[in-house]
Amino acid sequence: MAGAKRDFLDEPEVFRPDDAAAASRALRRGELRRLARGLYTWNLEEPAEQLLRRRWMDVAALYFPGAVLVDRSAVEARPASDGSVFLDAGPAVSHPNAVRLPGLVLRPRSGPGPIDGDMQFGLLYRSGDARTALDNVRPSRARSGVARTLSNAELEQWLERIAGNRGEEDLLRIRDEARELSPALSAEAEQPRLDDLIAALLGTGDSRLTTEPGRARGRREPFDAARVALFEVLHGALAGHVPKLRPEPADPQRVFAFFEAYFSNFIEGTEFELGEAEEIVFGGVMPGERPEDAHDILGTFRVVTDVALRARTPDSADDFMEMLRLLNRHILEGRPAMAPGEWKTQANRAGGTRFVAPNLVPGTLREAWRFYETLPVGFARAVFAMFAVSEVHPFADGNGRVSRALLNAELSAAEQCRILIALCFRPDYLGALRAMSRQANPEPLLRMADRAQQWSSLVDWSTMPLATSQLEASNALVPPDEAEEQGLLLRDPA
Repeated sequence: MAGAKRDFLDEPEVFRPDDAAAASRALRRGELRRLARGLYTWNLEEPAEQLLRRRWMDVAALYFPGAVLVDRSAVEARPASDGSVFLDAGPAVSHPNAVRLPGLVLRPRSGPGPIDGDMQFGLLYRSGDARTALDNVRPSRARSGVARTLSNAELEQWLERIAGNRGEEDLLRIRDEARELSPALSAEAEQPRLDDLIAALLGTGDSRLTTEPGRARGRREPFDAARVALFEVLHGALAGHVPKLRPEPADPQRVFAFFEAYFSNFIEGTEFELGEAEEIVFGGVMPGERPEDAHDILGTFRVVTDVALRARTPDSADDFMEMLRLLNRHILEGRPAMAPGEWKTQANRAGGTRFVAPNLVPGTLREAWRFYETLPVGFARAVFAMFAVSEVHPFADGNGRVSRALLNAELSAAEQCRILIALCFRPDYLGALRAMSRQANPEPLLRMADRAQQWSSLVDWSTMPLATSQLEASNALVPPDEAEEQGLLLRDPA
């Protein structure tokens, strides 16, 4: 008994036994569970549907060894919503039958089996891009459940994602490879339709595109569809948000503006002692060992005090993009190597976040404008614009500072209190941006902006000594790492 049990535990989690009689005896002893005729598992706890969906690749290989994932399954690389997995089972069987299992339906068809360009996929194969495109150009015959092939819109979206993530040259590669493969797949009729679709996506064809990302690429303004989905979520949250109106405080000695520039640069790692920063901004002292960092603070200060910039808001998509370039050019004027005011030419990232690809920047910003222009002026537009620029990251450097300058320009234009991100509040600020970016959760972002504005409105900015005293008392000048270690939170000034 122990030997039989040990032998079956050496089998994969889902298996077809060589010795059916031994498996039956183990089944009666409660050591195995039958999932379907001739299909067993030693996992006695997990529901059969969940187990088979989790082990779908192994199960497909048991029934159809060496099969190729094709049609919809080659794109989705998982069972469809109704459990269907579509396979090329090879030429041996003319009309192979579907295998229906709990939570899983294997739907094979006869075909050539693996061909050049197909990829190993566990114990199966997965059709290459060109074959996948040709297969999915074919319309599916009507049946209940999920269609075998992608709809026209789904195919268009898939090809557009390839162009966005890997470059449009990959669409040309798929087109050329599909022309070579079409005779082997009996897809001579489908190949011209694929040619027309790819030409339309590249802006050189006349086929009608059906999705917004596809049409945008066809008119040479492709955008990051995942970011636009985030913009839509944030727009929905802000459109119905009723913020508290806090008037902009007086700033006779430009103390508020100084701390706006100081805090905004500290967030990005441009750290000076407070006295050093005062000498740079108000004393004209340029530290010889860090001239570029000093220019960053000066550039930001000039932006937030410039009469023409500090309350300027865009009136069109073109003006929106030009304003971003202007802000970046002023803030980074001391870093010519970073191409101030020019869109980035290389991908950028922060931690685990990869920002919008360079070729998608203009189109994604235009999509952001569509949401921005329908929001209420003031707080809603300000928060949306800040997040949009932060999420796109359109420049090689200075993106965070530009996003916060734009945030506050929107607030000043509405005569509302600008928002400062105190040093100890940096983790809250970044955490709120991450929650929106990674989890599509706008609530932390709205709470963070409201709290930061509330605090900013309560400080007396009339003189540097008075403001500094209140900032110290509210923990605003405690660096974020130190504040976290000591458990210090941002407090309202007395």
